[in-house]
Amino acid sequence: MNLESVYLGLGANIGDPVAQLRRALAEMLRRNLLLEPVRKSSLYRTPPWGGDTDQPWFINAAVGGKTSLLPRQLLAGLKAIERDLGRQDEGAQWGPRSIDLDILLYGTKVLKSPDLTIPHPRLVERAFALLPLVEIAPDLTDPHTGLCYAHHLAALADDAQAIARIVDVF
Repeated sequence: MNLESVYLGLGANIGDPVAQLRRALAEMLRRNLLLEPVRKSSLYRTPPWGGDTDQPWFINAAVGGKTSLLPRQLLAGLKAIERDLGRQDEGAQWGPRSIDLDILLYGTKVLKSPDLTIPHPRLVERAFALLPLVEIAPDLTDPHTGLCYAHHLAALADDAQAIARIVDVF
């Protein structure tokens, strides 16, 4: 069985976001989407990003681990967890979410297709995704730029200042 390193982003701002993130991680492990050991970031309280900023703040985190799944299999598994945890078509892009699970990185793979882009297409623009990622993997580099993700995070210092770590480990 071939194993690949993966990094996933988790977020929620509807209901009990902390519980939703914990349930999502438990399901990833139970369904063998991620294999132990797993690196988990702190939980971060982050302002809405993108379109509708008149909504509750998000709780975001990142996890890293190994998977035996191919990228699209992993994506299908994450979407199934989202559905099983109650995510519905919740409206506008960047709107409120009961749970949102994203593949941030899959090894050093670069993939661009209509249904899946790796690395995540807006990763270097989002302090809410970079901060937890850099916490658990400070030396990861962006395959597009060759720069460390910590460098990209430093460029978003103003956005990062609005983010608060709320729980050391989830």
